[in-house]
Amino acid sequence: MSQEKSQAELLKEELFFEKKHFSNQMSEEELAKADAFCEGYKDFLQKGKTERECVDYMIEAAEAKGFTAFDNKKTYKAGDKVYLNNRGKSIILAVMGTKGVSEGAKIVAAHIDSPRLDLKPTPLYEAEELAYFKTHYYGGIKKYQWVAIPLALHGVIIDKNGNSIKINIGEDPADPKFVITDLLPHLDKEQAKRPLLEGIKGEELNILIGSRPFKADAGSNLVKLNILKILNEKYGITEKDFISAELEAVPALPVSDIGFDKSLIGAYGHDDRVCSYPAAIAAFDIGTPVHTSIAVLADKEEIGSDGNTGLNSSFMNYFICDLAKMEGLEGRDVLSMSECLSADVNAGFDPTFPSVHDKYNCCSLNYGAVITKYTGARGKSGTSDASAEFMGKVRRILDNANVQWQIGELGAVDEGGGGTVAKYVANLGIDVVDLGVPVLSMHAPYEIVSKSDVYSTYRACYEFFKS
Repeated sequence: MSQEKSQAELLKEELFFEKKHFSNQMSEEELAKADAFCEGYKDFLQKGKTERECVDYMIEAAEAKGFTAFDNKKTYKAGDKVYLNNRGKSIILAVMGTKGVSEGAKIVAAHIDSPRLDLKPTPLYEAEELAYFKTHYYGGIKKYQWVAIPLALHGVIIDKNGNSIKINIGEDPADPKFVITDLLPHLDKEQAKRPLLEGIKGEELNILIGSRPFKADAGSNLVKLNILKILNEKYGITEKDFISAELEAVPALPVSDIGFDKSLIGAYGHDDRVCSYPAAIAAFDIGTPVHTSIAVLADKEEIGSDGNTGLNSSFMNYFICDLAKMEGLEGRDVLSMSECLSADVNAGFDPTFPSVHDKYNCCSLNYGAVITKYTGARGKSGTSDASAEFMGKVRRILDNANVQWQIGELGAVDEGGGGTVAKYVANLGIDVVDLGVPVLSMHAPYEIVSKSDVYSTYRACYEFFKS
């Protein structure tokens, strides 16, 4: 019997597919590399809480690595490194390969926007001698999660003369913070009757920003006036300037290690900066690849990827067509030979809420980068659905390089779903599959990821570029 069991176990080992925990597969040296890699990622997260800040961070980092601004009137040789800044809100990083784009490009596409609260065009008002900003939420959020937490204000204001004024208030310990108030449990009888989805309504997401009035003998809106006086003295703006502003309220929470073992990272904005950073660093580290390697960090994914900085626009298409033209090739031919990892997050299995997952087809923290063949909702609506051939190729690349990976779907079939940029990349005729990091509390003001998964995703991007 023991001999039969031994044979069975050997056969299981040969035939079964089992997810493997990073810590059980990798050496202490590799674990240390994962932790070290994530220190850079934590710095990026802390400094890049908006898409504009992420682009600024990446341009500075890219230039330090020898990247220069892309010029479509130039020609480039193998090893040349360029970046394309798309309106300050999305960016392309590219390293020219020894074969150029004659056999297509290797692309990793991620996004740098995250769910947040945007200020309305005329946000400032006073009610009962308290001053507030009105907001409009951006992307899919649970509105109740955004009350009674410290908020910071980031963004840009374009004044009447066209001057750009950067705003970043609430991150420095000496800065003031802002907050959306909630009812006390003693008085929330009627609020508590609301469905969870309506516990806080959109028009109740008003940010408290001040309470002291401008000193005057008489008058109305004196608290509002005092706030505008402060803003005018500091930034030279008037109320009308809010109309030409992009101001985002984000959690004023520091990036932190989570757990006694410091194996996890808690922060705002993991979705999807946790894939953008590995993609960019892989482009920085690749040297001179065989095929031109392109990291695309896009905007607007959380609201459908539309707009001229989202991947449903043509900025990546035009960039690749420019590279093709430099080599005397047709853009469409280069696109059809290209391959892409749509680097986006997936929902990690949460033991507290097991019923929303299919336990046989979900991803877990610490088991590596997760490959997602299709996203979409229910009957695969809104997905590109990667081909078996391309899935097989990606498997081989990762396995041959000993990259830790797993397979995963975004929840049980009837629970809902989600989308990524993959379908927009696929619409260009490019082979594409999703690959990224499992996340707990996705779209919350404070999300959780595993350091080993972040590192595994970096290694996956690097090996894909190298292939």
